[in-house]
This record gives sequence, C-alpha cells and structure tokens, in this order.
Amino acid sequence: MISRRQARRQALFLLYQWDLAAGEAELGSQYGGEIDPWARALAAEAAAQSADLDGRITAASDGWTADRLGAVERSALRIAIRELDRAEVPFEVAIDEAVAFAKKYSSEDAGRLVNGILGRIQREEAARR
Repeated sequence: MISRRQARRQALFLLYQWDLAAGEAELGSQYGGEIDPWARALAAEAAAQSADLDGRITAASDGWTADRLGAVERSALRIAIRELDRAEVPFEVAIDEAVAFAKKYSSEDAGRLVNGILGRIQREEAARR
C-alpha cells in the first residue's frame, strides 16, 4: 500500500502519459510498475471528464485555455479538481499537492499558475454552496 501522496503522484503520471498520447493510449499502458487502485481510479475519472475539467480550467484562467497549458500543469489541475469534487480531503491538501507537483515537474511559475487557477475554482465553488 502506498501513501495518498504517492498515489496522487502516480495518478499525475498516469494522466500525464495519457494526455501526451492525446487520449489514444489506454490509461496506464505506458506506466512501468504496479498501479495503485486509488491512483488508477482518480486518473481514470480525470481522463473521462477531461473535457469538462478543461472547461473549468479555461474559465478560471485569465486569457489562457487549458490546451495552451503544459501537460504537467494540465494534469495536475485535472487531478486536483477531481479531488476537490470528491471532497474526500480538505481543499488545501488537494491544492498544495498540485502546486508541489507543478513546481517539481515543471517550474516555479507553473506552481504559481496552478495555485491561482485552483484558488479561483475553490473560491467559486465555496460561493455557490
């Protein structure tokens, strides 16, 4: 059993690989190793809902569309939004993890971008409730 953080990282990698293959490859087919069931389920949900998630990302981005983002940033955002929707963890956890992944696998600027987009989505969701 792996930690939830490791599972999020695995879900990010699964979704990233799927995104690079333009959704043509089966989710996880390019991953070398055992896949955690929770990670697979999260990545599969994000892949299945990618069009909706990308619409939400675009709506929360100032002057950017989801397809203009890097694959790392887009994947981190999709994973985090699914986690926010699931409401299984505090929103701070989902956002912090996504920002950390964007910084680690892309850049500091990517981390700030991911933080801004997720913060806006979270605030809009909170206002609707």
